[in-house]
Amino acid sequence: MCILFIANKMRDDYPLIIAANRDEFYARPTAPSTFWKSHPHLLAGQDLEADGTWMGVTRNGKIAALTNVRDPHNINKNAVSRGELVANWLKQNPAQKDYAEQSAYLATLEETRHQYNGYNLLFGDVTALRVYNNVNNSTHSIDTGVYGLSNADIATPWPKVTQGVTALNVYVQQQNTINADDLFNILRHENKAEDALLPDTGVGYEWEKALSSIFIQTEKYGTRTSTLLLVDKNNTLTWKERRFSDKGKTVETRAFSFSI
Repeated sequence: MCILFIANKMRDDYPLIIAANRDEFYARPTAPSTFWKSHPHLLAGQDLEADGTWMGVTRNGKIAALTNVRDPHNINKNAVSRGELVANWLKQNPAQKDYAEQSAYLATLEETRHQYNGYNLLFGDVTALRVYNNVNNSTHSIDTGVYGLSNADIATPWPKVTQGVTALNVYVQQQNTINADDLFNILRHENKAEDALLPDTGVGYEWEKALSSIFIQTEKYGTRTSTLLLVDKNNTLTWKERRFSDKGKTVETRAFSFSI
């Protein structure tokens, strides 16, 4: 998962909206979203190389999503796969959902943070979410507002993050109804950042430019899926996923809906 946008408590009809893109090498084997046979309460796609996931939910409203921190000069090739952090949160006792459980998981993240390469983990449930960054060992609560998270910490205003936050903020405040296609269109923005605004993360100009759009497409790497998570005023959770080919064409759309 490389970018996500959150509109939290901005609307009465949809108090929680999350729109996210997962960017990955096209060759990495991946299973589409479904309820896992081993954990029937857990809905997520699956990274078949490391058996984790990048984003998921549970039937009682737990949520988790991951973005990597881009820092090529500090990569540990023997690090534990970050995708297990999402799965581990979602696999926990499906009957339990409280703030104390979040605090306990946060303590685990802090204790084990050096075992993983850099990441941001959004986790919690539909009523309380937070973001943990293991690089600077910081936690940020998701309060009322619109947020964006990419491959730096949540306070870093990369151009594509600012673009998506602005677009989602305008949309949720001005539209009478929420339409999934409109949200998918925000995730489909392909315009690159101006050179003067590009971050310098150590991957070189060509990659910085290619990775500066919300939707990414290169020869071997790009946006593999777009995912929407919406919770309405009646506590009905809707999950929609679009999967893309290496040419950026939609190859499948999946949708799930259930009461929390």
